[in-house]
Amino acid sequence: MHGESVSSLVIVIIAAFLTPILLHRFRLKMIPVVVAEIIVGLIIGHSGFNLVENSDWLETLSTLGFIFLMFLSGLEIDFTIFSKKWRKQNGSKNMPNPVKLATIIFIGILILSFGLSYLFVLFGFIDNIYLMTLIISTISLGVVVPTLKEAQAMQTTVGQTILLIAVIADLATMILLAIFVSFYGDESGNMWLLLLLFGVGVLLYFVGKYFRNQSFIEAMSKGTIQIGTRAVFTLIIFLVALSESVGAENILGAFLAGALVSLLAPNQELVQKLDSFGYGFLIPIFFVMVGVDLDLKALFGEPKILVLIPLLFFALLLSKVIPVFLLKKWYDTKTVIASSMLLTSTLSLVIAAGTIGERLGIITTEMNGALVLVAVLSCIITPAFFKKYYVNEEEANYQQSVSFIGINQATIPVLRELDPKDFEPHLFHTKQENLDDSKSRSIFEINELDNYDFDTLEMAGVFQHDIVVVTTGNLEKNEEIATYAKRLGVERVIARVENPTMEKRLKEIGVDVFSILLSSKTLLKALIESPHVVNIFTEQDSQLYEINMNNAGYEGTVLREFPFTGDVIMVRIFRGNDSIVPHGDTELRLNDRLIVTGSSEYVDELQQLLEYV
Repeated sequence: MHGESVSSLVIVIIAAFLTPILLHRFRLKMIPVVVAEIIVGLIIGHSGFNLVENSDWLETLSTLGFIFLMFLSGLEIDFTIFSKKWRKQNGSKNMPNPVKLATIIFIGILILSFGLSYLFVLFGFIDNIYLMTLIISTISLGVVVPTLKEAQAMQTTVGQTILLIAVIADLATMILLAIFVSFYGDESGNMWLLLLLFGVGVLLYFVGKYFRNQSFIEAMSKGTIQIGTRAVFTLIIFLVALSESVGAENILGAFLAGALVSLLAPNQELVQKLDSFGYGFLIPIFFVMVGVDLDLKALFGEPKILVLIPLLFFALLLSKVIPVFLLKKWYDTKTVIASSMLLTSTLSLVIAAGTIGERLGIITTEMNGALVLVAVLSCIITPAFFKKYYVNEEEANYQQSVSFIGINQATIPVLRELDPKDFEPHLFHTKQENLDDSKSRSIFEINELDNYDFDTLEMAGVFQHDIVVVTTGNLEKNEEIATYAKRLGVERVIARVENPTMEKRLKEIGVDVFSILLSSKTLLKALIESPHVVNIFTEQDSQLYEINMNNAGYEGTVLREFPFTGDVIMVRIFRGNDSIVPHGDTELRLNDRLIVTGSSEYVDELQQLLEYV
């Protein structure tokens, strides 16, 4: 490696490291990190101080970053949303099936994009109408998902519809881009080979599905072996190589690998490892290098390109606003416009399409630069617009749906205590089991099942709820049902087990467990050793409450500056897998779970302030 290559690599790595720190320091929350990385690349690259020289190392790492970005884009797709039962939050809206609605809207986006692309061809901005159609119709799932989460819109009807439109657009445009390359690439006419690629993908899915539950795989997933991570990287490289062999782009193979891993429902720990590796190392290098290679001086030197930039941004906006206006039937104008603005955001697929178009000689380097610049602008402007104008009217009235499998003396008291404003219970019990409390039949509506087989439970819609609680009398069956629920993508699963080995297995796949025997033993021990601690849990005046930090307005606020004058004391903050003891300099973060104690009226006030935005 030459000295110039080493210095350029160091500069890019340092730039990628400092970018999120600077965003945090100057509180630039409206700018996505990946967009900031492109801007930093502009500063150190050809458009700025020209500190970075081209090198094989940077080109290789940048390409790997792009491949891994496409893999994570595929992994980000939650295929379970296509099968989830549509729960009407508001019966008067009479919402249609969200998958059908999202598909109709995307078809409208595609048709309108084709018409707008024809105008660009007509006025001589580009020669290929199909490439421009793909560019205009793309939607960035990587921008839509975090924006919806920050706005606490993921569990709302409009949020789910926006998410579905983005997922369908991401899948469809990637497949259409592969078909486009098969027609216009060096090995055009081999489109049938794409079927071979997808056929191999289907085969690998069934192979992965068979092996993922094997006991030896679980044993090899820890320590220095990490067989799951090895399998993922093997899958990526194999499908990337196969994709290039059949004349498609390597990004299609990477995207397909991500989609396959998502379908196999990996455990959250593996996903976090892949995210950490991708967004912590390779992907920042790619985005910094996008900015480095972008030459704004040459871009602004061509009047035609200067005219193209605002026109293209307007086309991106128009192609989303008109089809999404179909939602006006169920939502107010402000919500519909905010939704269409968010769907205008686009980034990685535009970069992919522009790079491919330049390589195939369909567009110029300056045109590719204009596409990247418009994509960056869309990611800065549209999410900020959505956050400002979207009003979450559903979240405050949102009830979490909870399915209880098995009704007994452990669950009946809980059912009676659950706040009906926040939770909607659905009870499932077999006809063969005796219900301990006959009065419960008159209080609660109980769905009787013939058995607890997976098919029976799916037919009854047990897994189509936010939370699944498994508490049958058969502990082995509890483990089986809980594992199956996580495999189907249920976010929160709670299971009763009394066996430490079972408890360990379920915790590893993200299942929350409880034990009646262990709970009784722990409570008795606490009563003997620390009776006042037990009082916190049992006495109404001193009990603990959990509050979710959903208000983006308090993101980054330190507790000593938090403008709340009630008597509430923060006992603990749970952030992801971390448990934080709060102090004056602790900063609040979105999605923090705050454990607090205090008088109920002030707790309610704090909950209104932080949870309902």
